[in-house]
Amino acid sequence: MNRVLIVGGGAAGMFAAAAAAMKGCDVFLFEKNEKLGKKLYITGKGRCNVTNNCGPEELLTGVVRNPKFLYSAFYTFGSREMMDFLEQAGVPLKTERGNRVFPASDHSSDVIRALERQMKKYGVHIHLNSKVEKVVCEEEKVSGICLENGTFYPGDAVLVATGGLSYPSTGSTGDGYIFAREYGHKVTELSPSLVPLHTEEEYIPRLKGLSLKNVRLTIKKDKKVLFEDFGEMMFTHFGVTGPLILSASARIGQTLQKEGKLKAYLDLKPALTEEQLDARILREFEAGKNKQFKNVIGVLFPSSLTPVMLELGGIPGEKTIHEISREERLRFGALIKAFPFTVTGLGEFKEAVITRGGVAVKEINPATMESKKIQGLYFIGEVLDLDAVTGGYNLQIAWSTAYLAAMAVSTV
Repeated sequence: MNRVLIVGGGAAGMFAAAAAAMKGCDVFLFEKNEKLGKKLYITGKGRCNVTNNCGPEELLTGVVRNPKFLYSAFYTFGSREMMDFLEQAGVPLKTERGNRVFPASDHSSDVIRALERQMKKYGVHIHLNSKVEKVVCEEEKVSGICLENGTFYPGDAVLVATGGLSYPSTGSTGDGYIFAREYGHKVTELSPSLVPLHTEEEYIPRLKGLSLKNVRLTIKKDKKVLFEDFGEMMFTHFGVTGPLILSASARIGQTLQKEGKLKAYLDLKPALTEEQLDARILREFEAGKNKQFKNVIGVLFPSSLTPVMLELGGIPGEKTIHEISREERLRFGALIKAFPFTVTGLGEFKEAVITRGGVAVKEINPATMESKKIQGLYFIGEVLDLDAVTGGYNLQIAWSTAYLAAMAVSTV
């Protein structure tokens, strides 16, 4: 029976432990916190977006860095397989907009409890409050791990599932990168991803708290479109946030850090063409031709946006509708289709959902997640240089990489 040691009791670590134990391995899971799944508990605002209900090809399109590395992982164990596992483990699921999959209960704790039940059922030895200080190797082969208190646990395989640097309060403090570097693995540059964006304009903080649904966001470097998508976002005291913004941060992060600033535009009426929008504005103008401009435009967008739109639109709020020229009207329509702001930076790790960068995947076997440098050493989940947009893709990376490693250690 193979003795498998897993470092980290998050999504990847717990699932790998359950999967390897089901295959007959003697599994020991070490978690430095007082409980398992701390980050999993808060994911998806506590609802836990467990995966995206789509095929392997669609899963790959959601991955930002190194999607080709995940080809084998997603085709071997994709979202359908994970959904089957959870439902059989007693977690009914539901699929929402954008194919996002959640527990039917809307409680992430149900997912954690199901993983704990599976681990206990198959005899996983769970060690809480147990910080792994060192992965021990002899002659380029894993021999075990050493805890902070000096206790040594021998093992045939070590799976590093320590996460990244995002949400450090949950225990993600980069331990896995230290283990990787110690044995000659390259760790690529680390930065926050799926994170709010900071903006330049003084009018953005004035919109603080305003949520917009069904808007289209475009972010450009000069004329090149770096990101374009449709969804939900919110203005904050420092910039913008929300699902649409977090996904944008994953796509533009690297370019933003290089360039310093990027131009962004919100289409407030993406369902209408410019001609249809102009016809709509004309209808409002006809109905209120003797009213002041500021009292007519409120029906076109949330009222809290009106003062800023008046500022940027160049039409005095007191101007009577029948005095507004065609050029002024068209210019205002263009503003509704492209509300401008400048992105100046990314949020911090403490706000980030995931980490961009990690253990270089060129040095990892994509079919097993085993190190190409050290026999019996595996890296799974967020510790790897893999990241994706929002929508359940990042958790699927954790499940799929964990599954491959679990299958590999159970057949050694």
